[in-house]
Amino acid sequence: MAGIVINIDPVIFRVGGFSLRWYSSIIIVAVLAALYFSWREARRLGLKPDDVTNLALWGIPGGIIGSKLVHVIDQLDYYLANPGKIISGEGQAIYGAILGGALAAWIGSQVHRIPFRKFADLFAPGLIIAQAIGRLANIVNGDATGKPTDLPWAFTYANPDTYAPQGVPTHPSPVYEIIWDLIVLGIVLRLRGRLRPDGSLFMLYLALYSVGRFFITFTRVNSPWLFGLVQAQLIALVILLVAVPWLVSRAHWVKKEALGS
Repeated sequence: MAGIVINIDPVIFRVGGFSLRWYSSIIIVAVLAALYFSWREARRLGLKPDDVTNLALWGIPGGIIGSKLVHVIDQLDYYLANPGKIISGEGQAIYGAILGGALAAWIGSQVHRIPFRKFADLFAPGLIIAQAIGRLANIVNGDATGKPTDLPWAFTYANPDTYAPQGVPTHPSPVYEIIWDLIVLGIVLRLRGRLRPDGSLFMLYLALYSVGRFFITFTRVNSPWLFGLVQAQLIALVILLVAVPWLVSRAHWVKKEALGS
């Protein structure tokens, strides 16, 4: 057995038929962290924190539905054989959460007459913070499994209740993504308020995350969809095909002294 041994019980405690898992607890913390940061951003920018709450009440359910939907499409054969698992808590896809949440938040913005693109920029740092925290759940759960490797920082899982193969050193793919997420966070924080028009920072966040996710996915165990690429990589390419032309053709810098905050 090589690498870093992970022997964490994914269940915090059990009471009768109820069990509290680290996965769900960490995801809740990630969502709360995104909300807290976004509320602070709204105050910093002189916007209404209540508008953040209103959009979140649309975006969070949309993200949950989108996350499950994209995962079901990715693993369609499994769910056709196990239709009862569709409404279970297992199986999520981060791109489904991002895109489903964004779509639902846009609908909410139309209902509440909130400027969507301005608030999309506001949410961008909080979203990438949530993604970084959320990957800790993957580490404990042993999902988002990396390919076998003999690198000294490989993860070797020893707890049989995780989803990872036991005793096999694998790439710590969630750690790679946490590192990339933190790099994206640093860039987004550095450039917030410096890009116009509204929506450009959100597009930059999507583009940067997608670049990292495309390459990190090569270290993960996934079933190819097309041209040897997996679902997440294809979604990343579609996002880049939209976001990069937007940034090249529309985004422009605002001088530091012209910033209002």
